[in-house]
Amino acid sequence: MIDENNRWLLSFYRTSEIGGALFFGQLARTTRAAGMQQALTRHFADEAQHACYWTDCLASLGAEPMRLGESYQDRYLKAAGLPANFMEVLAVTHAFERRVMGQYARHLQLEDVQPEIRQTLERIVTDERRHLLWVRHALREMERDYGADTVKQARDRFEAADELVYRQLVTEHRDRMEDLFARGREGGAS
Repeated sequence: MIDENNRWLLSFYRTSEIGGALFFGQLARTTRAAGMQQALTRHFADEAQHACYWTDCLASLGAEPMRLGESYQDRYLKAAGLPANFMEVLAVTHAFERRVMGQYARHLQLEDVQPEIRQTLERIVTDERRHLLWVRHALREMERDYGADTVKQARDRFEAADELVYRQLVTEHRDRMEDLFARGREGGAS
């Protein structure tokens, strides 16, 4: 079984992965960026698979996913605006993937994480590391076309938006998130 705070958090992870899959699916379908089709298609497939992993994890814990409103990505676009070009798409992706890795790593550090949750987190983190590597590499390559300063400014802009969105999310759902992470530090079930 799973408590409501964990159910909400895993449902949030699932919703965010669905948002990522839809975003990358659209990019993979429409991009004309040379050499990006394979990376974008794989990223899309990974995000969709991650949503499936969270759905399966919830089911293995006897829970249905909660229907949540906005995804993390929806909030991002409101905070930072739409990316103006493909380089900015990768800059927002880099900021987002860093946040995901940090959140999943933080969750993995909790004591007494249920085995089903731990296994799902570990499985996804492997893909997230690969995502960060390919996006970081692609952004470095784009410095030739856009200039290193322009790429850095885009990364800074989206990292600032990420920080704002994350702070808003934590404030909005403080009761759920603080309870979960406090119980983890105290050695309670999570």
